[in-house]
Amino acid sequence: MKKILLLVLSACACVAATLHAQDATFRSGDSFDLRISGVPADDQSTISGAYTVDNQGYFNLSYIGKVKAGGRTASEVQTLVERAYVDQGYFTHPTISLTIAPTARFVNVGGQVKSPGRIPYTADMTVFSAIGAAGDFTEFAKQNGVILMRGGKSTKIDCKKIRSDPSQDVRVLPGDIIQVPESPF
Repeated sequence: MKKILLLVLSACACVAATLHAQDATFRSGDSFDLRISGVPADDQSTISGAYTVDNQGYFNLSYIGKVKAGGRTASEVQTLVERAYVDQGYFTHPTISLTIAPTARFVNVGGQVKSPGRIPYTADMTVFSAIGAAGDFTEFAKQNGVILMRGGKSTKIDCKKIRSDPSQDVRVLPGDIIQVPESPF
Protein backbone atom coordinates (compact mmCIF):
# COMPACT_ATOMS: atom_id res chain seq x y z
CA MET A 1 0.00 0.00 0.00
CA LYS A 2 2.84 2.40 0.90
CA LYS A 3 4.58 1.66 -2.42
CA ILE A 4 1.43 2.51 -4.38
CA LEU A 5 0.99 5.74 -2.42
CA LEU A 6 4.62 6.72 -3.09
CA LEU A 7 4.20 5.94 -6.78
CA VAL A 8 1.06 8.10 -7.00
CA LEU A 9 2.75 10.97 -5.13
CA SER A 10 5.78 10.78 -7.42
CA ALA A 11 3.57 10.92 -10.50
CA CYS A 12 1.70 13.93 -9.11
CA ALA A 13 4.98 15.72 -8.39
CA CYS A 14 6.17 15.15 -11.97
CA VAL A 15 2.92 16.52 -13.40
CA ALA A 16 3.07 19.54 -11.08
CA ALA A 17 6.68 20.26 -12.05
CA THR A 18 5.75 20.11 -15.73
CA LEU A 19 2.83 22.50 -15.19
CA HIS A 20 5.05 24.95 -13.29
CA ALA A 21 7.62 24.84 -16.09
CA GLN A 22 4.83 25.68 -18.55
CA ASP A 23 4.23 29.00 -16.72
CA ALA A 24 7.79 30.21 -17.34
CA THR A 25 8.76 32.18 -20.42
CA PHE A 26 10.91 30.70 -23.15
CA ARG A 27 14.51 31.77 -23.49
CA SER A 28 17.33 30.97 -25.90
CA GLY A 29 18.40 27.34 -25.72
CA ASP A 30 15.13 26.04 -24.28
CA SER A 31 14.01 22.72 -25.74
CA PHE A 32 10.41 21.60 -25.93
CA ASP A 33 8.08 19.13 -27.61
CA LEU A 34 5.40 20.46 -29.93
CA ARG A 35 2.39 18.36 -30.90
CA ILE A 36 -0.29 19.34 -33.38
CA SER A 37 -3.72 17.78 -33.76
CA GLY A 38 -6.84 18.61 -35.75
CA VAL A 39 -4.87 18.40 -39.01
CA PRO A 40 -4.21 15.58 -41.54
CA ALA A 41 -1.98 12.74 -40.25
CA ASP A 42 0.82 13.55 -42.73
CA ASP A 43 0.97 17.11 -41.46
CA GLN A 44 0.93 15.91 -37.84
CA SER A 45 4.03 13.81 -38.43
CA THR A 46 5.74 16.66 -40.32
CA ILE A 47 5.09 19.34 -37.69
CA SER A 48 5.10 17.45 -34.36
CA GLY A 49 8.51 17.00 -32.79
CA ALA A 50 11.27 18.42 -30.62
CA TYR A 51 12.31 22.05 -31.09
CA THR A 52 14.91 24.40 -29.59
CA VAL A 53 14.68 28.19 -29.25
CA ASP A 54 17.59 29.83 -31.10
CA ASN A 55 19.81 32.70 -29.89
CA GLN A 56 17.36 35.29 -31.25
CA GLY A 57 14.39 33.69 -29.46
CA TYR A 58 12.87 31.94 -32.49
CA PHE A 59 12.19 28.39 -33.66
CA ASN A 60 11.27 27.26 -37.17
CA LEU A 61 8.03 25.44 -38.06
CA SER A 62 6.95 23.77 -41.28
CA TYR A 63 4.79 25.98 -43.53
CA ILE A 64 4.80 29.10 -41.34
CA GLY A 65 8.55 29.56 -40.79
CA LYS A 66 10.08 31.38 -37.81
CA VAL A 67 8.01 31.77 -34.66
CA LYS A 68 9.03 34.14 -31.84
CA ALA A 69 9.04 32.17 -28.58
CA GLY A 70 11.57 34.11 -26.50
CA GLY A 71 9.90 35.97 -23.64
CA ARG A 72 6.56 34.22 -24.17
CA THR A 73 4.88 31.49 -22.13
CA ALA A 74 3.98 28.10 -23.59
CA SER A 75 0.29 29.05 -23.76
CA GLU A 76 1.14 32.28 -25.61
CA VAL A 77 3.25 30.37 -28.14
CA GLN A 78 0.51 27.74 -28.57
CA THR A 79 -2.05 30.45 -29.40
CA LEU A 80 0.40 32.24 -31.71
CA VAL A 81 1.15 29.07 -33.70
CA GLU A 82 -2.50 28.06 -33.96
CA ARG A 83 -3.43 31.54 -35.24
CA ALA A 84 -0.54 31.56 -37.73
CA TYR A 85 -1.64 28.24 -39.27
CA VAL A 86 -5.25 29.47 -39.54
CA ASP A 87 -4.43 33.03 -40.71
CA GLN A 88 -2.04 31.78 -43.39
CA GLY A 89 -4.70 29.34 -44.64
CA TYR A 90 -2.95 26.05 -43.91
CA PHE A 91 -5.43 24.60 -41.41
CA THR A 92 -8.87 25.50 -40.07
CA HIS A 93 -8.79 24.04 -36.53
CA PRO A 94 -5.26 23.13 -35.43
CA THR A 95 -4.58 22.43 -31.78
CA ILE A 96 -1.03 22.93 -30.55
CA SER A 97 0.38 21.60 -27.30
CA LEU A 98 3.85 22.40 -26.00
CA THR A 99 5.69 20.55 -23.26
CA ILE A 100 8.79 22.04 -21.68
CA ALA A 101 10.96 19.59 -19.76
CA PRO A 102 10.94 20.72 -16.11
CA THR A 103 14.54 19.61 -15.71
CA ALA A 104 15.60 22.26 -18.21
CA ARG A 105 14.76 25.11 -15.80
CA PHE A 106 16.98 26.06 -12.88
CA VAL A 107 17.77 28.81 -10.40
CA ASN A 108 21.35 29.01 -9.14
CA VAL A 109 21.88 29.63 -5.42
CA GLY A 110 25.37 30.25 -4.13
CA GLY A 111 27.39 31.74 -1.32
CA GLN A 112 26.53 31.22 2.32
CA VAL A 113 23.89 28.48 1.96
CA LYS A 114 24.33 24.93 3.19
CA SER A 115 23.97 23.26 -0.23
CA PRO A 116 24.85 25.75 -3.00
CA GLY A 117 24.02 24.76 -6.56
CA ARG A 118 21.30 24.55 -9.18
CA ILE A 119 17.76 24.30 -7.85
CA PRO A 120 14.97 23.02 -10.15
CA TYR A 121 12.66 25.93 -10.94
CA THR A 122 8.97 25.93 -10.01
CA ALA A 123 6.52 28.69 -10.91
CA ASP A 124 5.81 29.51 -7.26
CA MET A 125 9.49 29.79 -6.29
CA THR A 126 10.65 32.88 -4.42
CA VAL A 127 14.07 34.04 -3.25
CA PHE A 128 13.34 32.75 0.26
CA SER A 129 12.07 29.35 -0.92
CA ALA A 130 15.05 28.94 -3.27
CA ILE A 131 17.42 29.59 -0.37
CA GLY A 132 15.45 27.03 1.67
CA ALA A 133 15.80 24.51 -1.18
CA ALA A 134 19.57 25.12 -1.05
CA GLY A 135 19.65 24.01 2.60
CA ASP A 136 18.95 27.46 4.13
CA PHE A 137 21.47 30.04 5.33
CA THR A 138 24.74 29.10 7.00
CA GLU A 139 25.57 30.74 10.33
CA PHE A 140 27.90 33.12 8.42
CA ALA A 141 25.26 34.42 5.98
CA LYS A 142 24.50 38.11 5.61
CA GLN A 143 20.73 37.64 5.41
CA ASN A 144 19.97 41.31 4.82
CA GLY A 145 22.29 41.55 1.81
CA VAL A 146 21.15 38.74 -0.51
CA ILE A 147 21.73 39.56 -4.19
CA LEU A 148 19.31 38.50 -6.95
CA MET A 149 20.90 38.64 -10.42
CA ARG A 150 18.58 38.62 -13.42
CA GLY A 151 19.29 39.69 -16.97
CA GLY A 152 22.53 41.49 -16.09
CA LYS A 153 20.94 43.48 -13.24
CA SER A 154 21.41 42.98 -9.50
CA THR A 155 18.83 43.58 -6.77
CA LYS A 156 19.61 43.59 -3.05
CA ILE A 157 17.08 41.69 -0.92
CA ASP A 158 16.68 41.78 2.85
CA CYS A 159 15.60 38.28 3.87
CA LYS A 160 15.35 39.33 7.52
CA LYS A 161 12.45 41.63 6.52
CA ILE A 162 10.89 38.84 4.47
CA ARG A 163 10.72 36.66 7.61
CA SER A 164 8.49 39.24 9.27
CA ASP A 165 6.61 40.25 6.09
CA PRO A 166 6.45 37.39 3.53
CA SER A 167 4.62 39.65 1.04
CA GLN A 168 8.01 41.27 0.33
CA ASP A 169 9.46 38.00 -0.97
CA VAL A 170 10.44 38.21 -4.64
CA ARG A 171 9.45 35.58 -7.20
CA VAL A 172 12.36 34.12 -9.13
CA LEU A 173 12.56 33.18 -12.79
CA PRO A 174 14.49 30.39 -14.52
CA GLY A 175 18.11 31.36 -14.94
CA ASP A 176 18.14 33.72 -11.94
CA ILE A 177 21.20 33.69 -9.69
CA ILE A 178 20.86 34.20 -5.95
CA GLN A 179 24.05 34.99 -4.09
CA VAL A 180 24.16 35.01 -0.30
CA PRO A 181 27.21 36.97 0.89
CA GLU A 182 29.20 36.34 4.05
CA SER A 183 28.53 38.61 7.01
CA PRO A 184 31.59 40.50 8.27
CA PHE A 185 30.56 39.68 11.87
